Amino acid sequence: MIGLIQRVSQANVTVAGEVIGEIGNGMLVLLGVEKKDGDEEIEKLANKLCRYRMFNDEDGKMNLNIEQVGGEFLVVSQFTLVADTQKGNRPGFSRGASPEHGEAIYKKFVNTLKNKGMTVATGEFGADMQVGLINDGPVTFQFNV
Repeated sequence: MIGLIQRVSQANVTVAGEVIGEIGNGMLVLLGVEKKDGDEEIEKLANKLCRYRMFNDEDGKMNLNIEQVGGEFLVVSQFTLVADTQKGNRPGFSRGASPEHGEAIYKKFVNTLKNKGMTVATGEFGADMQVGLINDGPVTFQFNV
């Protein structure tokens, strides 16, 4: 499982011209699901993101987590994160989960964050989405679990 996260002052996801998910201050999570991913990876990434200190304190230091700043999550499925780009001029997706497995893991990840008391907006799995964001910092991290 790969999570590319961005600290945002606002973010939204649009499908067919309609905004289906949006947040203010918080974390945009682009989530790539691999074949091997299951409950262990879900729990590990969810715990990491909830605890990760990437928000500024009163001194401008990254010492606060998303809960401490009252932030929200926007989780968007992004299968291209699991692409193999090492050979040739075309990405390979052999590590990626099947659509059925990917959607199940994506939904379970979102529910895991919600069960931890987090406010979570989402994209639409498998849809052609447009993601808009204002990256605050800019601050971007990648997690591979």
